Amino acid sequence: MSRVRNVAVAGAAPDSVLALLGLALLMVGLVAISSASIEYADWHFQNPWFHTQRHLTYMVMALVAAVFVYRVSPQFWLDTGWVWLFVSLALLILVLIPGIGREVNGSQRWLPLGPLTLQPSEFAKLAMVVYLAGYMVRREHEVRNHWQGFLKPMAVLFAATLLLMIEPDFGATVIVAGSAFGMLFLAGVKLGHFMLVLLGALGAMLVLVVSAPYRLKRLTAYTDPWADPFDTGFQLTQSLIAFGRGEWLGVGLGNSVQKLFYLPEAHTDFVFSIWAEETGFVGALAVITLYTALIARILWAGRVSLRSGNPFGAYICYGVALVFSGQAFVNMGVSSGLLPTKGLTLPFVSYGGTSLIICCCMLAMVLRIERDARQPGRRA
Repeated sequence: MSRVRNVAVAGAAPDSVLALLGLALLMVGLVAISSASIEYADWHFQNPWFHTQRHLTYMVMALVAAVFVYRVSPQFWLDTGWVWLFVSLALLILVLIPGIGREVNGSQRWLPLGPLTLQPSEFAKLAMVVYLAGYMVRREHEVRNHWQGFLKPMAVLFAATLLLMIEPDFGATVIVAGSAFGMLFLAGVKLGHFMLVLLGALGAMLVLVVSAPYRLKRLTAYTDPWADPFDTGFQLTQSLIAFGRGEWLGVGLGNSVQKLFYLPEAHTDFVFSIWAEETGFVGALAVITLYTALIARILWAGRVSLRSGNPFGAYICYGVALVFSGQAFVNMGVSSGLLPTKGLTLPFVSYGGTSLIICCCMLAMVLRIERDARQPGRRA
């Protein structure tokens, strides 16, 4: 019977809706980056398709990695979650060592690997989700009923966020901490325990913002970017101009003016602004709809997994949904002036190899978990 079940699972198809939503966002990213980076690449690399070619390479690598992850049983991730956490912490330490980590614009966040670079903070997001999902399954009673069950993962989270802040990478810190808190809340921790630690974490983040002059400048500039449009408010004002030029239907693909060196490195953190300028409100709304549908489908997969008797798979799905929704909300919120300026990639869309690979691997995990939840002989 077990052999028959395994054969049936091996032949089962992944969730086509979820896979198509992820593929649609990948295609949006390819088009958006190709358009946003042409002039920048031509000026700096004498090749207008430099970033497009590199992004295509990243896409191939990401899809190969996703296929590999999809073929791995979730039980493997449950058994080795602590290993990935250890590796992620080691990478976060390694990137801080002078001469090993690469510093760009005052932040030391990248590890050079020949022609490519690795961003440990992206790997830390996945490792934290996998570790916490396994921890909450193994220590379910302790997490829900005792302080020590809640404080142990908080200690691990503190170590990870401390290393992220030393880089510094405030955006990744917010996403890692936010997704961890969200997962623990969904695991059923006592509300009193949760609120006390959450308020402490928010207080610590406030202190970090106030203690760093450049972070405080960003916060004050966000409230009125037009007060200093050529310095602290420059990026946000240029982004808002892009949104304004887009109007309802946009200026047309390839016709953006803001990407002509008005918006710095528009193919990275502000790629959504260029997309909104070229495709208008309709195009921006279409991308928001794709993210909403993707996250809703992942949460649905988590519910299916939980009902089938696999809480580990459910927690993975919830964690992935929190990471994707958090990053998408922050990136688009920053671009539209809803949130203070903070560098954070838009999942599946922004330029960046590590981010793209990790996002595809996360989605592959969810696809495998959802497929396993539909195997015969298990409770629906």
